[in-house]
Amino acid sequence: MRLVLNSLHDEVAAQLRSRIFEGQLVPGSFVDEPALCAALSISRTPLREALKVLTAEGLLRHEPRRGCFVSEITERDLDEIFPVIALLEGRCAFEAANNATDADLQALERLHDRLQSSAKARRITEYYEANFAIHEALITLANNRWLAQVIGDLRKILKLARLQQLHAPGRLDQSLSEHMAVFAALKARDAEGAEAAMRTHLTRQRVALRELARSQTSRLSA
Repeated sequence: MRLVLNSLHDEVAAQLRSRIFEGQLVPGSFVDEPALCAALSISRTPLREALKVLTAEGLLRHEPRRGCFVSEITERDLDEIFPVIALLEGRCAFEAANNATDADLQALERLHDRLQSSAKARRITEYYEANFAIHEALITLANNRWLAQVIGDLRKILKLARLQQLHAPGRLDQSLSEHMAVFAALKARDAEGAEAAMRTHLTRQRVALRELARSQTSRLSA
């Protein structure tokens, strides 16, 4: 029975995560437990277990006597998270450069070909997909479960911001150049170079997001 309960609340947590990331549960909104139980055809017990999981992940915040609310991510949060994730993914690139086989590099070459063709055609959605696949490949090559776990947790928080940094003027070409610099270091088995290039890549993402937010604020106030 315990295994069944665990499986159910994990499934409920996954469904709630999807609703948050897809914007069905918007940042700052109250989590209506009775309505969710009815919508998902479940009892309060697996829902509350799932809410505990998402609260631990930082996607929800719990307020005593009030209930759960979807977390909101601020500019300060982004300023604090990006330096951390830059360090972590930089370390992944370092380990990947040391661990990658010739076959691994060939697979990465194909991913970077997709990245370049998507950038050339200005297909941002496809670029995001190739970009994500590259980052995931490097995390896998790093072969460090602790790095993978912490990066995964931070990425969930960043998803709350609906990040669209590639829409900033000139960012798509800049991002491609940064990725190619990381890949060049990987091919050269230059672990320190790969680490530095990845840290630069993540740091510039934050700069692009800040500039995009400022331009959007300016347009709204005009």
